[in-house]
Parts: sequence; C-alpha cells; structure tokens
Amino acid sequence: MNSLIKLELTRALRNRKFLFFSVIYPSALFLLIAGSAGGTDKIDGTGLTVATYMMVSMASFGALTAVLMGNSERIAKERESGWVRQLRLTTLPGRGYVIAKTASAAVVSLPSIIVVFIVAATVKDVRLDAWQWLALTGAIWAGSLVFAALGVAIGYMASGDAVRPITMITYFGLSMLGGLWMPATTFPTWLQDIAKWLPTHAYAALGQAIEQSQSPHAKDVTLLVVYFALFAGGAAWLYRKDTLKA
Repeated sequence: MNSLIKLELTRALRNRKFLFFSVIYPSALFLLIAGSAGGTDKIDGTGLTVATYMMVSMASFGALTAVLMGNSERIAKERESGWVRQLRLTTLPGRGYVIAKTASAAVVSLPSIIVVFIVAATVKDVRLDAWQWLALTGAIWAGSLVFAALGVAIGYMASGDAVRPITMITYFGLSMLGGLWMPATTFPTWLQDIAKWLPTHAYAALGQAIEQSQSPHAKDVTLLVVYFALFAGGAAWLYRKDTLKA
C-alpha cells in the first residue's frame, strides 16, 4: 500500500493543471476578491475583516478543490480503463486503494492552504497568533477529509464520461451556496437558511471561529461528522457494489 501511496503522490505532484487549480487558483481568487478591500472593511455579522474572512474561505476552497476534483475523476477513469480491476488481482486490500487516493489528495491539499495563508499575510497584512495559524491549518486540513470521501463516492458512482459534469456541479454548487466565494450573509434569508446546512458552510465556519479566538460551534462540527459518515458510507457501499460487478 505504501508503494501505491507514493505512486499517487508522484502523479498528483506532476499534474501541473491539477496543481494550478488546487494551489494557485485559490490564492488568485483571494487577491481578486479581497485585493481591493480596505484593511478595516468588515463582513457584516462576523466581526472579521474581508481579508481574514476570505482567507479562510479560499484556503477551504483550495483544499476542497484538491480532494474533490482530484479523487472523483481519477477513480472513475481508472475504473473505466481497468486499472482498478488489475489492482484487485494483487494483494492490495480494497481499503488500501481508497486510503492511497485520500492520502495523496490530502497531501496536495496542504500546500493550497499554506499558500493562501502566505499570500494573505504578505499582501493583505493578515496577522494572527501562532496558535491560530496552526489551528487553522489543522482544522481546514482535517475538514477536507469530508470532501475526500465525497470525491471517492462520486468516482465510484459515475462513469468516465459523466464524472466531470457531476463533479463540477457538486464542486461549484457547494462552493457558491456554502459561502466560500462570497459571504453567506449577503444571500437572501431563504438561501442563508439553506447554506447553514451545507458541509462547505460548516467547513469554513471552523476557521472563522478560530480567527475569532472561539471554539468551533458544536452544530458545525456535528454537521461535518454526519456528512463524513454519509459520504464515507456511500463510498464504501459503491466500492463493494463495483467489486461485485467486476
């Protein structure tokens, strides 16, 4: 299994297109959205400046990109090409393939988080305590596992031709409605009520609470745990179903 993890990491790090969208793209969006905002401009209802708020949003968006986009398309295409079937003939356990995919995506998601933080600190002069930087990194990195599980589920659910549109709809829908691209406080009331129950909204809320020197809200943590259980359970069921077909 260690060999497969190394292979997946090498493939991910050599994919320039993937690295651009998961590492560079979120930082560019951060500069585009927060670049013109003043250092004291705040997001209504949060007490956070535009730069600190969008820093967490874009770091979360970058991690989401790495684990969701990276997992779903690769798995679907490898199923279609017969690579997954070949792996089943080896001594590699089924969970080893899933763990390798998740591990490689998680490693690639870490630079996307750190690069956004560096850009925010150097360009927009975002200043936090050392423990906040560490806590933010850990919370956003750990929370990305929820979407890694979703990526695995989509990869086993969709065919090679259908996986991209399904992933893109899920990706952009969760990003926009969850408040990663713009504050959910700017939404109509009815849309805010929907956003509060989405995993991306709870995901970003973890970092926002840390920036406010608060503990994450129990509702947000519970939502992420429930979504992770649903996505991971769905991925496991779809994997077993795919195995029986083979």
